[in-house]
Amino acid sequence: MMESKLNQNDEFNILKFLLKLSTILVTILIFLFILYGLKLGFLKDKIILVHYMKQFGILAPLFFIFLQIFQVIFPIIPGGASCLAGVLAFGPVWGFIYNYFGLTIGSCCAYFLSKKYGVVLINKLFKEETVQKYIKHIQSNQFQKIFFLGIFFPGLPDDLLCYIAGISGIQFKKFLIVILTGKPLALILYSLFMNLL
Repeated sequence: MMESKLNQNDEFNILKFLLKLSTILVTILIFLFILYGLKLGFLKDKIILVHYMKQFGILAPLFFIFLQIFQVIFPIIPGGASCLAGVLAFGPVWGFIYNYFGLTIGSCCAYFLSKKYGVVLINKLFKEETVQKYIKHIQSNQFQKIFFLGIFFPGLPDDLLCYIAGISGIQFKKFLIVILTGKPLALILYSLFMNLL
């Protein structure tokens, strides 16, 4: 009995070590990706991003979905620029689908990251005064309305709102419903905008 408990503890410690190791490796890879993206310019310029994505051929959609997940979790790429880049690279229908898929996964990641690491993480990713502005709305019970509007309409800091939703007490089921129903409108507006150009 005692031996099986020791084995379970050993397994738990190995699992914990592997988790820490994988977190460190992923952090290093993300850091290298940021440096690479900044060097090539595709993290700041949607035209460079479109040309860069096209080099990936049939893997371009996977690269773009990863990029959209990444830009929600680490908001260094302007969200509107990457959405427009998706429409430019893949057309209005597939651009919409890839944007929707990537942004939904990224939004869920942001929600769970803030739930786990709290305001400390949010303040490291966004300006503290902006964070505090939206956190004040949690106490006044206005945040759910602001979150709903921020996801439905382009222009508000929706990435930040996803992070704050994780500490606001909004249940994940409700959060997911807002993301799944709200993101399409903003993305359709981006697609229409591109078609008018």
